[in-house]
Amino acid sequence: MPSTAPGLLTPRLHLRPWRAEDLSPFAALNADPEVMRHFPATLERATSDALARRIDQLIAAQGWGFWAAELRASGAFIGFIGLHRPTHLPFSPCIEVGWRLARPFWGLGLATEGARAALEFAFHTLAADEVVAFTALSNQRSEAVMRRLGMQRDAAPFAHPDLPDGHPLQAHVLYRIRRPGA
Repeated sequence: MPSTAPGLLTPRLHLRPWRAEDLSPFAALNADPEVMRHFPATLERATSDALARRIDQLIAAQGWGFWAAELRASGAFIGFIGLHRPTHLPFSPCIEVGWRLARPFWGLGLATEGARAALEFAFHTLAADEVVAFTALSNQRSEAVMRRLGMQRDAAPFAHPDLPDGHPLQAHVLYRIRRPGA
């Protein structure tokens, strides 16, 4: 850290490469049981730091990824928003749009605002024909963001391959959006 890869600007957000000072607030949001309710577990500090470093390495290598999200008005780190290329899911290869925000920043439209900018980047800069998003079946808040983005839900849920059979979060929903004109 830090990377020289560019980021994205929205009216309220700067989606940017990660900085060392992001690690502490990122660890705090990853340790919050409510933020992590739809993930298998909260993350310990070392695991959270390693995740941030992997994300930033991907941004440095390819020029895009799950950017650190900060408020333009204050510079406050609020989580991440951006794109990823998962390789082990039933619908891979694909480009995913995703977000994870600290609780004080929920319900303000920030995930939707940042994700719209990420979709614009995926369609116009990366020339992606389609972008997906997915979440645990129980995550109604993320599904609402996906719908606000204009994404369409696949009819059948899928079993997330990283979770064992019978795990309460194994059932996931998949949403898709196509590039206009694609």
